[in-house]
This record gives sequence, C-alpha cells and structure tokens, in this order.
Amino acid sequence: MNIVLWCGSEPNQQALAHKLHQEFSLAGIVMEKRTSARKLTPKMIFEKLLEKICIPSLDNAWKNMMEEYRNAFLGFPAVRIITVENINSHEAFRFTEKLMPDVILVSGTRLVKGKMLSLNPRIGILNLHTGLSPYIKGGPNCTNWCLATYQFHLIGNTVMWIDNGIDSGNILTSEFTPLTGEESLAQLHLKVMNHAHDLYVRAVRFLAEGKHQNFPQKEIAGGTTFYTRNWTLKQKMNAVKNFKSFRDFFKSGNAEAERKKGNFVEIKLP
Repeated sequence: MNIVLWCGSEPNQQALAHKLHQEFSLAGIVMEKRTSARKLTPKMIFEKLLEKICIPSLDNAWKNMMEEYRNAFLGFPAVRIITVENINSHEAFRFTEKLMPDVILVSGTRLVKGKMLSLNPRIGILNLHTGLSPYIKGGPNCTNWCLATYQFHLIGNTVMWIDNGIDSGNILTSEFTPLTGEESLAQLHLKVMNHAHDLYVRAVRFLAEGKHQNFPQKEIAGGTTFYTRNWTLKQKMNAVKNFKSFRDFFKSGNAEAERKKGNFVEIKLP
C-alpha cells in the first residue's frame, strides 16, 4: 500500500511519522511548517504572562510531551519529504500526485481544502483527530477542552475520512483513551497522544488488510466544535482547576457512569 503523510513539523508529528514508517514504509511526507506568526495584541501578551505566572502546569505539560518525543525520535524518517508553509500549496499537490498514493494520512496541518481533496487516492484521505468525535471537535487541543468543560469521560481519539469541514468527516474508528485517574497533566497528554498514534497505525493496518468501515457522524450524535479563538485564559484556568478532580472522577467510576448515561459510543475496529 502506497502511503503519503501530510503532517505538521512538531516532535509529536515526527514520532507519528516514525511509527507509521516502521510498519508501512511511507512513500513520502509533506511537512507543513508555518512561518507566519500571529500578531500579538497587548491583551494577549498580558494573558500569556499571567498564564506563565499563575498556571504554568498546562503549558509545561505540553512542552514535556514534546521534549519526550524530541529525545526519542530524531527528526523525520529517511523518506522523500518536502516542506511547505501551507498544506494546500501547489507544491504539496504536485509532490503527492507524483507519488500516486493509495491512501493519504493527515495529522496536525491547517484545514485541508478543495484542490488537495481532489487528489482522490484509491482508498481515500484520512485525518487523525485527537478528540472523540462527534462529541468533542475543533482545537487547539480537545483534551484540554475536556478538562475545561469538565468532560473527562470524553477524552479520546478518532480516525476519520476527511471532508472540507472541521473534524466532520465520516468515522473509521474512535476510542476513549484508557486512563486510570493517576496521571499527571504531562502524563495525560502523553497518554492521549500515544493512544492517537496507536489508533492511527491500527486503522491503517485495518485498511491494508482490505477492510473498510465508514460511519457518518450525524447518525451517531451531536457534538461541540471548539475554536482556538475561544481558548482564553479563563478556559485555561478552568482546565487547571478542574484537573484537581481528575483522579477522584476516574477512581469513583464516574467516567464509566457518564459514558453510559449519555450513551456515548466508540467506533471500534472489528
């Protein structure tokens, strides 16, 4: 099976690339490395300073995870690779087209748009969403949104067939991330990301065996799409405050109870 990966440039994406390449031998990688920086307003600068002073644990948890991947995986695997500023560029399109992939795997890029979706590989284009669709979608980080909104029971990952919406494609597979409640914030993020990588590998293996499944999200349930612009200092503080109840929530059995009460479903691989 000929596989091309479209991904971001961060250490967690490098780790994913290595795990995929180890099992499937990637034909090529389009790595999106954004160079345009968001302009910071005085309010944003002030909030960043407050965050560093008052709730450093949230940012540190993510940094610790990235450092662990950086130490474990040195760069990307030795395959054909190009670097683009935008995944929707002509260069990304031409590079992928020439490799004639059977399947394209997406993770950590901007929203993939029109021309790139027209490539239409034999099996399709998949997206890894580090959140449990259709219940929790968007960004910048669905695990943190679960903490901020006190929905610990919905921490999980999804592999979906891509469309032109935000985490709205039909689902191939989804799972709750196995958690004990004993995790620190740093361990939580690492567990969710490792589970995401494992789920993606298992999904591709499923397809490589000639199997297929496809579940429209609207036929499963409704959900909430979160946006980066709404991930404010207030939401970050809520996440840190709520995390204090994380251990008790799982130890008391509330996670399973909430999942059953809300009829939340996983789309398991057969």
